[in-house]
Amino acid sequence: MSEVSNPWEKLKDFTDARIALGRTGGSLKTQELLAFRKDHALAKDAVWADLDVTALQKQLDDLQIPSMLLSSQAESREIYIKRPDLGRKLSEHSIAKIQNSKTQASDISIILADGLSANAISLHAIPFLQEFLPKIKGHSIAPISIVSQGRVAISDEIGEGLSSKISIILIGERPGLSSPYSMGIYLTYNPKAGNTDEKRNCISNIRTGGLPYAYAAEKLAFLCSEALRLKLSGVHLKDTFDHHSLKNESGKN
Repeated sequence: MSEVSNPWEKLKDFTDARIALGRTGGSLKTQELLAFRKDHALAKDAVWADLDVTALQKQLDDLQIPSMLLSSQAESREIYIKRPDLGRKLSEHSIAKIQNSKTQASDISIILADGLSANAISLHAIPFLQEFLPKIKGHSIAPISIVSQGRVAISDEIGEGLSSKISIILIGERPGLSSPYSMGIYLTYNPKAGNTDEKRNCISNIRTGGLPYAYAAEKLAFLCSEALRLKLSGVHLKDTFDHHSLKNESGKN
């Protein structure tokens, strides 16, 4: 008996979603079940992976980009997972480091944080910055902060401490079964501790097979320009970026 073709098969060319998996009786095919278990394991490993801050700082040093190492109040990965609130606050040592750095006020602070996928930052942060930084020449930029056990809101405390008009955090997104190494970006104008999510603009799904670095960099540069011009961000900063201007841009990541 010949196998019946699945009309959903052709849609697999357009998405990483688990469609047209086929079945044997009432069960998944063996190859699909094994693929699911592999992707599930990758997602779990991504959550528990630590960020290699030394290697990341060396890459920035090689590009002659000043940086500083910071940490949240979550002293371990286990605490970070169990206590999200601690990942939103700087450790006392990091607060003192910012205060003692005597960094001049700047237009933009950039933060690199492990989030829920440290590997996403290891893979994507440097190539993204190589696309993004040339697009914001003319704006003053604070030393880049590399944060261990950090969550999105920690960017407010860092941006405020460095007296920056805008804080931008590149962070590992929650892993999915088709995207364990996806990076997200959050921008906040007038960062200060206590800000909530409506103050932020987000660009997500930056990864191989997702949003290309060049496209994300163009969009973020546009949002920075508009945030500084209008002195606002979040729900009040409308995304009027010309998405079609880069429609022919091939993925570089």
